[in-house]
Amino acid sequence: MCECDGPKPNTSIHPGSAASPPPVQSCAATSASPRSTSPPPPPHLSATARWAPPSPVPPAPTVHLHCIAPLPPPPSLSNADDSSLDGDDPTPAAEMNAFRLAGDMTHLLSVVVLLLKIHTIKSCAGISLKTQELYALVFAARYLDLFIHFISLYNTVMKLVFLASSFSIVWYMRRHKIVRRTYDKDHDTFRHHFLVLPCLALALLINERFTFREVMWAFSIYLEAVAILPQLVLLQRTRNIDNLTGQYVFFLGAYRVLYILNWIYRYFTEPHFVHWISWVAGIVQTLLYADFFYYYIMSWKNNVKLELPA
Repeated sequence: MCECDGPKPNTSIHPGSAASPPPVQSCAATSASPRSTSPPPPPHLSATARWAPPSPVPPAPTVHLHCIAPLPPPPSLSNADDSSLDGDDPTPAAEMNAFRLAGDMTHLLSVVVLLLKIHTIKSCAGISLKTQELYALVFAARYLDLFIHFISLYNTVMKLVFLASSFSIVWYMRRHKIVRRTYDKDHDTFRHHFLVLPCLALALLINERFTFREVMWAFSIYLEAVAILPQLVLLQRTRNIDNLTGQYVFFLGAYRVLYILNWIYRYFTEPHFVHWISWVAGIVQTLLYADFFYYYIMSWKNNVKLELPA
């Protein structure tokens, strides 16, 4: 024990003992011992610099865009997958404009006028069965994608309406016991199969792609362009055109004119909008109506009965 820590112990030697007294420890030695229990400073730190900044983080590797493989282009859409009821538009998301909507509604109005005449008056006088059969064939060939590709509810409903109305008109004129008696088969003698075969041959030669649906699409475009010929010939032969029949033919022609305006509008507002098959066939179809338009407008202007020259 250190001398400075308290009273001195009894160092007297008992009689008969030869032991020597314990050595006296110095205060310096005993006081330094408990203070030296902390570990010495790390050898790599100096006395003046006890902290070193962390090593910098290496930068992330640079990703070059040219190293990434480009995504494959979306599959091209064919004319047979069009969103247009007329068959001119291979883009399902094509925007509906006023001309196109007006053309669809005018086409629908022509069908309503004809069905109104047949159903209410129970007469098909002045209507060509050959033209109605050609239109039924046109819609059947064009709308092969009806149950394969869904584009919109509007598109599907309108296609179903045109298909059902065209075949129902043919059924009325052929099978209805009252309506079929009014059919003028003596004047409706146009050989319409002479129109079907050339249009089919032309579709096999000139089409967008040589596939079944594309050939049928082109066939429907060519056939629609000339399907009105039996109707115009019948009107020239009978020269007796009632108001509903005249309105029906006029709305059919107006629908095509509105679709031509739709093509012109889209040509200037949409990039790469070029469809020569539809354009040429549509112009030919409109020219066939030119003579009828002239006499229809003149009869309406002069308030006289519509008559076509023989």
